[in-house]
Amino acid sequence: MSKLFNGIKIKNLELKNRIVMAPMCMNSSDKEGHATEWHFIHYPTRAIGGTDFIIVEATGVENRGRISSGDLGIWMDSHVEGLKKIVDLCHEQGAKVALQLGHAGRKSTIIEEDSIAPSAIAFDENYRVPKEMTKEDINTVITAFKEGAKKALEAGFDSIEIHGAHGYLINEFISPLCNKRTDEYGGSLENRARFLIEVIRAVKEVWPEDKALLLRLSAEEFAEGGHHVEETIEVVKLAVKEGIDAVDVSTGAVVPANINVFPGYQISYAEKIKAAVDVPVIGGGLISSPLMAEEIIQNHRADMVFLGRELLRNPYWPLKAAKDLREELTYPHQYDRAKY
Repeated sequence: MSKLFNGIKIKNLELKNRIVMAPMCMNSSDKEGHATEWHFIHYPTRAIGGTDFIIVEATGVENRGRISSGDLGIWMDSHVEGLKKIVDLCHEQGAKVALQLGHAGRKSTIIEEDSIAPSAIAFDENYRVPKEMTKEDINTVITAFKEGAKKALEAGFDSIEIHGAHGYLINEFISPLCNKRTDEYGGSLENRARFLIEVIRAVKEVWPEDKALLLRLSAEEFAEGGHHVEETIEVVKLAVKEGIDAVDVSTGAVVPANINVFPGYQISYAEKIKAAVDVPVIGGGLISSPLMAEEIIQNHRADMVFLGRELLRNPYWPLKAAKDLREELTYPHQYDRAKY
């Protein structure tokens, strides 16, 4: 029997298969961060295609926390209606949905707002120098994550994922390459992880205990003086102790770096994290082959596999994967005549 199509349960999140749609920015919101018709087509299409767990793109907990002006937002009550529609449409097709709560930090390109970061260091010459965050700024953003989680619950999401990867604000605090603070949020690994831990604690004040709480991290920074998987494992252990239920493992984008990418290039990091902690791990990275996805699960290198670009190219990838792995899937009745 295929492990890829064998279900998994995390808290009350029950999944029929282990295929995860990675969060990918669609740059398609209106200028205030509301969902548009694009989102109402894009996400349910993957649900129709058999992806059982869809993680909606990075959604800004503040306007200045959006990566671009096309990103979704969740800082206003008016954002909830559109996000709820995405959830409801995906639920109608049998999929579970998570929302990735994020803050871009120094990588925000919202020109009407100052960008903020743990230290006043620009990502590169194409980005603004951010404002170094005060304690008040830190508390404001932590509260924004909490309020975002509350709105995600109102919208009906089955899970939320805290975005601690790809060089955005939480990652900026964790990384010694971005964080040069000398207060309790800088210096030691434990201090640099403090902002993440406080975000988790604030979110858990409003997020139900029986609902899964995920964390995405960049396991490797691909830069001298940066984090490698050994340091990331220590951060994961701290996060799991605070109540993180699953870890979504990515890499890079903390500082400019040359990264050697190839199919499955991030799986070795997921494998090491999985061996170190007792929570499910999601791994991926340019995976397109059903056989590769199956091998990863069968060999206990990850518990679930995320797909990004492959699901953009082919929203019905799970249907073909089931055929290749000799699994019987129930098709939407409208598509029965097209069954492989």
